[in-house]
Amino acid sequence: MQRKAYITGTAALLAALLAGCSSGSDGGTPTDDANPGDSATTAPAAQPGRYRTLPEPCGAIGDDTLGTMLPGIQQLTDPDQRDKAYRGVPALTYDTDRKVGCRWKVDSTLATDRLAVDFERVVSYDNAVSDDAQAQKLFQGMAKAADLPLPSPSTSASPSTSASTSPSGSPSPSADPSGSPSADASTDPAAGGSGSAAPTDLQPRVLPDLGDEAYLDDQLGSSGSTAEARTVTVVFRTSNVVVTIDYEEQPMAVGAVPDSKELQDRARDLASQLADKLDG
Repeated sequence: MQRKAYITGTAALLAALLAGCSSGSDGGTPTDDANPGDSATTAPAAQPGRYRTLPEPCGAIGDDTLGTMLPGIQQLTDPDQRDKAYRGVPALTYDTDRKVGCRWKVDSTLATDRLAVDFERVVSYDNAVSDDAQAQKLFQGMAKAADLPLPSPSTSASPSTSASTSPSGSPSPSADPSGSPSADASTDPAAGGSGSAAPTDLQPRVLPDLGDEAYLDDQLGSSGSTAEARTVTVVFRTSNVVVTIDYEEQPMAVGAVPDSKELQDRARDLASQLADKLDG
């Protein structure tokens, strides 16, 4: 009788356990089979950039614009040479989905003109950093490297705040302790040409009306006994794409200085066209 009672008790215990398992499978609590980390809140991934592709760079500029920026094209009498000049030369790249560019060089009777256009599509590999933020970081690094001067202070500014500084916060080489431009700044042809002070609107500067952010740089190089080449650079960012335009002119005549306003106007017009193409 003792053995029978033991077996009966064991059977009852098993039945109770089976009933409990059955009850848990039909209406158990949500956390029965959940991993501890499933209930944690996951931060949303940063938004991807607007652009997933890049334009074909050598076809991004119209013939009319190229004819204006590269006057020597109009002087080419051979149709094949003229067509080749319009087409340009693609820049060497190993990932056309991320970076593309094109180069043009044309000689005229007055000067040699060079034009380079580069598009870079920035992609962030950090889930916490958006493509736009990564592109902004790249752009700001380029602007800092250009060492653009800050806008001139108003006449009401105090002497302690009128000194020109670079984006990095360090004093500009063209500023003296009094805050007024040095003599070198007013006679340096690189500042505007012809040995006179450059108008404020022609100096290297931030461009507020182009893309999400933009800047312009203007440098006059020295080639020893040959003519001096002027290079105007316009860089702008639209979402996660950074566009760089380098436009250079080197006169044939020794002592000739390319005109800042003319080159800047052409480079800015091209930048506006490319910005519209990206937005379109």
